[in-house]
Amino acid sequence: MHLRHPQIDPQLLSETEEQQELRTVLRDFFTEVSGPEEVRKQLATPRGYDETLWARLAGEIGVHGLAIPEEYGGSGFTFAELAVALEESGRALYCAPLLPTVVLAAHALLNSGDRQACERYLPRIADGTLTATVAGFHENEPGVSAERGGFGWVLRGAADFVLDGAGAEVIVVRARTADGVRLFACEAATDTCLRTPRRVLDETRRQARVEFRDAPATPVGESGQVTTTLDAGRAALAAEQVGGSGHALDATVEFVAQRHQFGRPIGSFQAVKHRLADVLVALEAARSASAYATACVAIASPQLPLAASAAAAVCCETFGLATAEYVQLHGGIGFTWEHPAHLYVRRARSGAVLFGTADQHRTRLAELLGLAGRSAA
Repeated sequence: MHLRHPQIDPQLLSETEEQQELRTVLRDFFTEVSGPEEVRKQLATPRGYDETLWARLAGEIGVHGLAIPEEYGGSGFTFAELAVALEESGRALYCAPLLPTVVLAAHALLNSGDRQACERYLPRIADGTLTATVAGFHENEPGVSAERGGFGWVLRGAADFVLDGAGAEVIVVRARTADGVRLFACEAATDTCLRTPRRVLDETRRQARVEFRDAPATPVGESGQVTTTLDAGRAALAAEQVGGSGHALDATVEFVAQRHQFGRPIGSFQAVKHRLADVLVALEAARSASAYATACVAIASPQLPLAASAAAAVCCETFGLATAEYVQLHGGIGFTWEHPAHLYVRRARSGAVLFGTADQHRTRLAELLGLAGRSAA
């Protein structure tokens, strides 16, 4: 587990022809239907995204089922194909709940080993007819408890800042029981789940407080262990951040080639070249870290915790740098509400704390590598 050298087949770090074709299809798809103006329009709707587009993404391209086994209605590919879709969705700032539904909830079900729960929910996740999320996964001691009542299990307590918590139809909840922590599937109903949307920095990724009031729930698996699911989420978020960083760099390069000052494009100035070169170098490092984490999820490598935290630390800082330069090198226009740069800045800032900060991931890496507590010699 604590090996210093990655044990991943190098071929897994490169895209296959099929993955390249998928990227091309998705790039064209998002360019056509999910531009900045469309994103702004959807943010004003009750659900926060285009449900017709969500259905098309699941039905026409099959994104939702890419990493779901065929026995549960998916395509039977791997997380590597899903990561391509996540990167392109991050590039387009797609605001539907892919991360909570297709990554977190789906992987929580798969990792639980509960075949009955998988058969019940995964086919509907794969075909786009069900949205889901997770709650209580980040807490050492969940704020939700579960008790066995006369008609089955019920949940009590609350979980805050749940991704898509106000709209998800199924919530996979980590809750305390008399015998320890376990997972439960709760089909949220109005009378038993009070859902309060939170005002968050990134409106493209909605969050909510969910209060469970004797909410009926079904046990999922035998354990409440969610580390592997969270690491899959970190790898997914890293892929999104690589896509967002790529957009920020490309848009900025295009702008500095067109914007003239003193009779020449501002991109010809050495200082601007250096700043963009720094972003490019950081982006290539982020791509490598993301590819490694993706490969570890795809083959269930024991190196996943290390790879996921490394990708989380590298990719969130790269996204922060890329979006900062996106704003700065666009000059005054980059600071205006009408320009899309601020939407990417918000996504970068919120993502930087979603599954732990960069410093927290460095601390985790030190622990995994056996470096924690060593004095600097």
